[in-house]
Parts: sequence; structure tokens; C-alpha cells
Amino acid sequence: MSDFPGRPDNEKEWRLIEKLVLSLGVEQRRARRWGIFFKLLTFAYLFFVVMLLAPSGGHAPSLPKDGFTAVVDVQGVIAADEAASADNIIAGLRDAFEADGVKAVVLNINSPGGSPVQSGYVYDEIMRLKELHGIPVYAVIADLGASGAYYIAASADYIYADKASLVGSIGVIGSGFGFVGTMEKLGVERRQYTSGEHKGFLDPFSPVKPEEKVFWESVLNKTHEQFIAQVKHGRGDRLKETPDMFSGLIWTGEQALELGLIDGLGSVDFVARDVVHAEELVNFTPQDSPFESLVSRLGASMGKSMASAAGITASGLQLR
Repeated sequence: MSDFPGRPDNEKEWRLIEKLVLSLGVEQRRARRWGIFFKLLTFAYLFFVVMLLAPSGGHAPSLPKDGFTAVVDVQGVIAADEAASADNIIAGLRDAFEADGVKAVVLNINSPGGSPVQSGYVYDEIMRLKELHGIPVYAVIADLGASGAYYIAASADYIYADKASLVGSIGVIGSGFGFVGTMEKLGVERRQYTSGEHKGFLDPFSPVKPEEKVFWESVLNKTHEQFIAQVKHGRGDRLKETPDMFSGLIWTGEQALELGLIDGLGSVDFVARDVVHAEELVNFTPQDSPFESLVSRLGASMGKSMASAAGITASGLQLR
């Protein structure tokens, strides 16, 4: 007799029943998981279709009839592969200058600078557009308008900033590291083959040659001279030049006003309302479509997860 009521006396039959019940439970759980998976897949498909069909996030299609102030952002590092690239900024500027009813264009700047080439492209294009359309340009510096960002600001007819903004840093920097001594201590030998005598002159694992140092400094000095010339061309007699004005130092907005680096203290809203007298703002900065923005966020999230898995943290790896 079985010790449990209703349990078959045959142990093999009981095990078969147990196996059947367990397998049914596994199949039910598996079916639920597949059901959830296909529902999520369908949702993701519909979501991406909607995103693909959604309009891009550009400026408003209907512009104010009574005139407006156009805004183009210069935010973050100025570089070819960043949001503040010359291509993006110039695209926004051209749209702004060509819009019906625009009274002035405001550069909304909050940037530490970046590529002198990208900054030069934007500077030259602003000068061209001003001459072509006869529309005034104002630069407004928020927290920071330094180096290449000030290079761009100097192309404006007038520059404004907050009293605590940081303005200037009119200089050029080229930096790196040298590991020659470390390699010697570790007993590591550097082997480098080039087809030109100075092809590897910026190699951090090779000793610095005096003549290459002089050459590199001449390149930086020439770029600095170009920067200074453009600032003087843009600001003209308003500059109250001092011995350290072009030394790479940075000043508060209040100090910059005294030096003639800016023309007044105020925000984007202040300039639109009290200077341009066209209070309504329309931002012409190119924006990613919702789909592009989603993909970018997903990529950043995936990259962060991979970095975390690899043991790389934000405090240990920085891009500047």
C-alpha cells in the first residue's frame, strides 16, 4: 500500500505522473516568457516605426509674424564630431539669416572652446552672412566663453555676458605626456620606424629634440597670431589692450567689460527684449530627430554599461 492517499502503488507510475506535471509547468513558464518576448518585440517595432515617421526636431515651421530674434546655440566642446561642430552651427546660422521676419541673430554660447579650425569656419561664415543679409549678430556668453568659443563670439557685432561669466582665454595649447623615463626604468625599448626625419616628433615615447620643440612652438605661435588677428578685427577699437590680454588668461564678465572684450552685461532674453526689441525667440540650432536622439541615448547607455563591465569609471577615463 502507498503511504499517501491516492498515490499509486506502482512507483514507476508515480514518477511518470510527477515528471508529466513538472514538464507541464516548465512548458507553461516557457510559453509565458515567449509571449512576453513577442509582445515586447511588437511594441519595439511599432515604437521605432513611429519614431522613423516622426518629424525632425528643428525650429518651429510657423514663425512669428511680427518679427523675432533667432537663436543659434554654441554649447560644449567645439569639434567636428560634437554638437558644436562648424557644420551644425553654420547650418543653424544660414537658416536663421534666411528666415522671414528675423530681426537679429543671437549666438547662445556656453563652451570652453576647442578646434581653432572649426571656430575659424564659423567666424568666417558669420562675417559672410552679416555682409550678405545686413542682419546684426549678438553673442551672449553664459557660464563660459573661452578660447575657440570667444573666437566665434568676436565675429558678432556685440558681445554680452553675465557679470560672473568666464570670458577670454585667448591662447593656443598643445599638450601631451612623456614616458621616456618610465620606459627606461621598466627596461622597455622603443622601436619606431618612419620615412621622414621628424615624422614621429610628437611621439610621447621618444625623447624631445630641441629643434622639434622650437618648430612645434612656432606652429602654436602662428595659430595664436591668427586668433589674435581675428579678435582684433572683430572687436576693433573697443579693445583696451593690456600686456596679458592675449596671454591665455580668463576674466569675469565684469572684468571683460572693462577690457572691451564684451559690450555689456545681460542674458539672451535681455538682448532680445531690450536691445533687439524682438522679445520672441526662435531657436534654429539643428536638432536630432526623436529616433536619432533615442539611438544616441541607447548607444551612450550601452557604452556606459560596457565600460562599467570593463572596470572603467567616469573618474578614471576622461575626454577633454
